[in-house]
Order: sequence, then C-alpha cells, then structure tokens
Amino acid sequence: MGISRRTLAAAAAAAVLGLGGGVAASAASAPSGPEAATQSPGEVWKRTELFFGTGKPDGTEVTDREFAGFSDREITPAFPDGFTRLDGTGQWRGGSGPIVREHTHVIVLLYPFGDRAAEGEIESLRTDYKKEFQQESVLRSDSVEKVSF
Repeated sequence: MGISRRTLAAAAAAAVLGLGGGVAASAASAPSGPEAATQSPGEVWKRTELFFGTGKPDGTEVTDREFAGFSDREITPAFPDGFTRLDGTGQWRGGSGPIVREHTHVIVLLYPFGDRAAEGEIESLRTDYKKEFQQESVLRSDSVEKVSF
C-alpha cells in the first residue's frame, strides 16, 4: 500500500508552509508498533490548528489590530501556557459558491490528550470569532503528536 500523490503533495505543502505535517507526513517513514513509542522522548498530546480567515462579508478585513485584540481577550486566557500564531494567505469555497481568497491567521495549540476543558475552549473560540467578525466558519484540524519540552 503506497501513499497517494495527493497525500504526499499535501504533506509536502504543509512542511513548506511550516505547518508540520503531523501524523500524516511522518506515516510514510515512521516505524509502527510498540517500538515506535520508545524511539523518541515525550508524551502523546493533541494538536489543534484553527484557521481564522479575515475577509468580512462587507468586503473589509479583520485588521491585525482587531485580531490581536481578539487574541488577547479570547485565546490567551483560554490557553495561557502558550500557542503559536502563523500568518498566511489561503483560499476556500464558501457556502454560496465563489472561491474566497483571504489573509489567514493559523493558531496552533498543543495540549495534553485527556484535556477535556481544551475542547470546550476551542469551540468557544470558534463561535466567538465567527460571531464577532461575521465569519461563515473557522476551520479546525486535529491530530495527535508526540511532544517533548
């Protein structure tokens, strides 16, 4: 069983963008089974990436200052131990059909696998951002990572 070209391309794009690649990118070369768990230090944690688009329905954008305010009020209190913000440009097809191109803030969160409170905080962040900035959605991507500090 090989990896499809589409999966390989997605993993390569993620690596180029500095988004890691998580489990999918390492699956092709990583050993599996019990020996894999002992080859690197760390604990199993969850990784969540949230993609906050900045285009508003009225044609304006969420400014860097507005996003920084949202981050200070919402993200920092929810994840005071830390997170990473990456900025990029992306595109997606909205519910009404046309392709939307916009500046995007990606927030990367790492938290212990059993942290149930984090799930609620993440969903609150998504809901609050959509409401405050009239967004159709906030993309969420979850994976499992081995983390060592």
